[in-house]
Amino acid sequence: MVCFFFVTTVKNKLKYDDSLDVFGIHAVGGIVGAIGTGFVANPAWGGQGWIDYTAPVAKAGEFDLYSQVMTQIWAVGTTVLWTGVVSTVLFLGLKYTIGLRPSVEAEREGLDITEHGERAYNM
Repeated sequence: MVCFFFVTTVKNKLKYDDSLDVFGIHAVGGIVGAIGTGFVANPAWGGQGWIDYTAPVAKAGEFDLYSQVMTQIWAVGTTVLWTGVVSTVLFLGLKYTIGLRPSVEAEREGLDITEHGERAYNM
């Protein structure tokens, strides 16, 4: 539901280009799901809690909902920061080496021919 709202409303208001809705579905859905994991893991609500696999014999640990949700939020923030930094480095590296767009002539001729050397629809 959150992803649907994001794709249909937020994308249109911000007018960003995401033709396959990758950000709205995968990023937003992943963030909501990762944070939601902290809630559904609660043994009081039917979850399994967490298991301490570092002990010689695995045993259930003490579950604290607040701590678990904060851990999930920390993990989401770390992931967003890390992917943002790496994506920025890759974006700038491509921008200043091979460029981000094909030439106008290549676009007019068609990228199937200029980039792949074949026609997509046998015309």
